[in-house]
Amino acid sequence: MKNITLLSRKGSDYYLTKFALWVPLIALISFFGLPMLSILWHSLINDNTGAVGFTNYLSLAHMPGIWHATINSLILSVTTTLFTILFAFIVAYGLECTAMPGKKAISSIITLPILAPSLVLGLGLIFILGRNGIVGNILSIRMNIYGFWGLLIANILYALPQAVLIIRSSLKQSDARQYEAANVLGASQWHQFKDITLSDAKYGLLSAAFVVFTITITDFGNAIVIGGDFSVLATEIYSQVNGQMKFGMGSVVGIMLLIPAATAVWIERSAMKSRSKVGTRATLPYQPTPLRSRDISLFAVNTLIAFCVAAVIFTVVAASFIKLWPYNLSFTLSHYDIELEGGYLPLWNSIWISLMCALFGTVSLFLLSYGIRCHKGSGRNFAVLLSSLPVGVPGLVLGLAYVFSFNTAQMPWGILYGSAILVALCNYYHYHTQGYTTMMTGIRSVPAALEDATKVLGGGTWQILRDVYLPAMRLTLLSVGVFLFMRSMVSLSAIIFLVSPTMPLGSVTIMRLDEAGLTSQAAAFSTCVMGIVAIMSVLLHYLTGKRDTAK
Repeated sequence: MKNITLLSRKGSDYYLTKFALWVPLIALISFFGLPMLSILWHSLINDNTGAVGFTNYLSLAHMPGIWHATINSLILSVTTTLFTILFAFIVAYGLECTAMPGKKAISSIITLPILAPSLVLGLGLIFILGRNGIVGNILSIRMNIYGFWGLLIANILYALPQAVLIIRSSLKQSDARQYEAANVLGASQWHQFKDITLSDAKYGLLSAAFVVFTITITDFGNAIVIGGDFSVLATEIYSQVNGQMKFGMGSVVGIMLLIPAATAVWIERSAMKSRSKVGTRATLPYQPTPLRSRDISLFAVNTLIAFCVAAVIFTVVAASFIKLWPYNLSFTLSHYDIELEGGYLPLWNSIWISLMCALFGTVSLFLLSYGIRCHKGSGRNFAVLLSSLPVGVPGLVLGLAYVFSFNTAQMPWGILYGSAILVALCNYYHYHTQGYTTMMTGIRSVPAALEDATKVLGGGTWQILRDVYLPAMRLTLLSVGVFLFMRSMVSLSAIIFLVSPTMPLGSVTIMRLDEAGLTSQAAAFSTCVMGIVAIMSVLLHYLTGKRDTAK
């Protein structure tokens, strides 16, 4: 009887580990892999005749507008990357390598754009520097922020927090012993900065550069709000599909947008692999010593950068309470009485969908990560490869792929089209790679000795998951869940093609309100979205801080 029970448990353990790997992997194939193939297929279908071939690609030669948008996208992305990396390094260096005051406040302010849909940055710039902006009103001039320069500023502000985070992480790897040795040898501050700080930060700078390039070239929110006549590939896709109903040509433009984004991600990952081959060393954390001239200078520059970020975000919040911006600055709540797009229904829809995205995504990523850890072979390798691909796919391209794959009455999965479930799945797989990376980092930190001890005591796979992995990864699970919720709340490009009159969403409603000229109501709706995301961010900080204190 004991042998039968043991065999039964081994069988259940075997199937449970298979389930952990293959169920999330099949879902990843179904809701990411196959939809992406549909983009390639539809790019071969002629919009006019329905014939399959390379007509759409050949017709690009006679569409100068698309090539103009491509050149614009590349110029904008490269310029944004250069400026963003410069500003991000200044901020990261000030926070990690100096003794300047106000670090906590500056760090908190710099992260504010993460709480908002990207188009909120464009909206804020319009309130400040637009034709009816407060600066033009004060100076009695009519300014025009629409176009390249407006997009450049908005994209810099939007990408800055993520670049700062990456560069700060690389600077934290600096070894205090290197600086001590440099001081003993009499090296100047400039030589220490050049030979130690920049050397340690080079991979972080490279990684941040490609992340910023990808964010900029794929961004849709800022482009649609403040881009004006400056066309880019993201707005070109929207125009081809939503404006002209040319799905085949929209797919071709999507592939054109996918190529530079995926190339940037591939180069960044290759650089990170090269760095990992160098190996890691035990480092002694660097504690910067006060240097008055340096600290005061960097404090002034960082304060200016933080002020610019705060000014744009808080102007949107302020405008939502102003009767007529910028002419009548009296307080009002009338802009929160939103009638367009079903009132606050889009906000509740976004909350509900974001909760589904967070719950399903966290469970799926946990099972997938555990399955990858437990398995070896082709299935595991394929799961690792496929899990790293979504980060290189622009949201517009993934959303269009969902239209092609699920907008069908002939297939059973067509029932998902137009549902909240499909939108939640699209948001999850859009940010799948970031969540997967975090989850794998957490699961690798679980000591194998705990798992071995549970096995010795007679515990099976279920007991290992319940008693070892879940308690040890509670913080990681919480972080991934909140991350998916926050990104789903502010997502725009991935779901712009999936919204319907019966299921409006928050970020899309902000865009619709702005298009209708109701900019103050757009500001009010943006404030609501940012408030909800900020509450989740503060809650995560409180829970993780409380847990760290308990340790």
